[in-house]
Amino acid sequence: MATKKELLPEQQEPFLETLKSRFDQNPNRHKGLEWPKVLVKLQANSEKLWSLYEMEKTEGEPNVVGYDAKTDEYIFYDCAAESPKGRRSLCYDQEALASRKANKPKNNVIDMANSMGIELLDEQEYKALQKLGTFDAKTSSWLKTPDSIRSLGGAIFGDFRFGRVFIYHNGAQSYYAGRAFRGSLRV
Repeated sequence: MATKKELLPEQQEPFLETLKSRFDQNPNRHKGLEWPKVLVKLQANSEKLWSLYEMEKTEGEPNVVGYDAKTDEYIFYDCAAESPKGRRSLCYDQEALASRKANKPKNNVIDMANSMGIELLDEQEYKALQKLGTFDAKTSSWLKTPDSIRSLGGAIFGDFRFGRVFIYHNGAQSYYAGRAFRGSLRV
């Protein structure tokens, strides 16, 4: 029987096929990397595979975007064209959620990412993602917010408009039907 953070055997093989197919269809995202080596890492890390599955379930379309030779880890980002549908309409964190008096969203970005076992993309990672394609041309994605901004009540998000990446700010308690968050995972 599978534990909470482990895929059932009948889930694992089809999901690995989905990841392989996405890897094969998007070679520009991971030049020089080989699927068999990625597969070995995934098969050896059941909890990380579970986190990738959570990214997939929420329509993030995770894909390999790099390899860190120092840590011997493959880097996955959410690569869905638009911000993941299963993670929209969330305010930034628990503090922001608690501050809302009415019309509270069902969850917040930080808690959801933590429950999935992933990290939010920061501003630099988001800009790196945008070099691999066009993402968030109709939506936007919350980004890991520096403490200096969060301590003042704000949070940052990014999108792609007019042929370039924009990074903006909002009150952390705000939420929108067209804004979710993008995550990263190292395996």
